[in-house]
Amino acid sequence: MQNPYSSPTRTSVMAIISLITGILGFVQVLPVIGPIAAIITGHMAKSEIKKSNGTVTGGGMATAGLILGYLMLVLGLCLTCVLVAAIAGLITLPFAIPFVDTGSFQF
Repeated sequence: MQNPYSSPTRTSVMAIISLITGILGFVQVLPVIGPIAAIITGHMAKSEIKKSNGTVTGGGMATAGLILGYLMLVLGLCLTCVLVAAIAGLITLPFAIPFVDTGSFQF
């Protein structure tokens, strides 16, 4: 039985936004803005939940949004580095190998 004098709990809106934007960034609906929004709102939600003394819930949603946001941010940065290196000619992508004609090169 709940204490009749305790204040009711509510779910943090920032935690919900963090989770939604994290999911939208993960499924590439919002590929750049989604992860950044998920990280910012996730940290805001964690801070709000910590300061609320138990009246605000949603820590799991905020954590999930943070994980998705950071994961997509890191994967996006890695993909960007690979593409920049491929454009600069530092690496060769696998699909470019069949177009190389080594038999007609003469010294």
